[in-house]
Amino acid sequence: MQLQGELAHRGAYKVHYRNILHAFYTVGKNEGLLALQKGLVPAIWYQMIMNGARLGAFQSFYNAGLTKGPDGRSGFLRSVVGGAFSGCVGAGLASPLYLVKTHLQAEAAQQIAVGHQHHHKSMTRALVNIYKDSGIPGLWRGVGGAIPRVAVGSASQLATFSMVKDWLDSKKILALGTWQNTFLATCACSVVVTFCMTPFDVISVRLYNQHVDAQGRGLLYSGFLDCTNKIYEKEGPLGFYKGWSAVFLRLAPHTILSLIFWDELRKLYFGPSNLNVKVLNE
Repeated sequence: MQLQGELAHRGAYKVHYRNILHAFYTVGKNEGLLALQKGLVPAIWYQMIMNGARLGAFQSFYNAGLTKGPDGRSGFLRSVVGGAFSGCVGAGLASPLYLVKTHLQAEAAQQIAVGHQHHHKSMTRALVNIYKDSGIPGLWRGVGGAIPRVAVGSASQLATFSMVKDWLDSKKILALGTWQNTFLATCACSVVVTFCMTPFDVISVRLYNQHVDAQGRGLLYSGFLDCTNKIYEKEGPLGFYKGWSAVFLRLAPHTILSLIFWDELRKLYFGPSNLNVKVLNE
């Protein structure tokens, strides 16, 4: 959906996917239900590496008290900076896997294909072929879009989560340290991160999926700013929110589950009643 009508004015291209439900139906009808799981293997590896590095880095900042204000509560700007930096670390490390994931997921039957088609047979073959064609730089092609994407997403997600959870704990609407507080905080940050991240998601997908010349230069976009300008000029502001419903349906359960598990694991490590005190004293 994010590649549909790439650099084309509204009404000037054939619409294969009207909405997320129609996209499910169209892909299933033309390619079979298994096609809905294209790119699953690199997606899993990407999430393990990216979120492992991202949440690990943020926890290090949290443990050092760098995300807390003088009053001991989460500071918004401190959490934003910590989340953004953590996101940059994770995105940079895992970029080759997101590149391959994008290539595999964009590939479709000819009658419903949108965007450039790369025709990789598997994640491993894709990584090998990209390395043979373009070397190490080729594996990190598009990282200039991935870093701001995850930086903005991570900053909005972790800052919102920390602030809302601290607020819920301070108001004692529910018992302190319960998973219900964590759940409510993750619901709030799911909405925020979708709004903030979708434009960067569109840009990142476009940069990753574009065809390149013999020197590895993109044939459509020279970089992040060039991609941003061209989308705005050709597709308008709404072009940055193509596929937003699919982004939300992916990010909401991912955010809720990953942050609940992360918070519960922190409680197991620090102790449920001493989490905040122990973190601040380390």
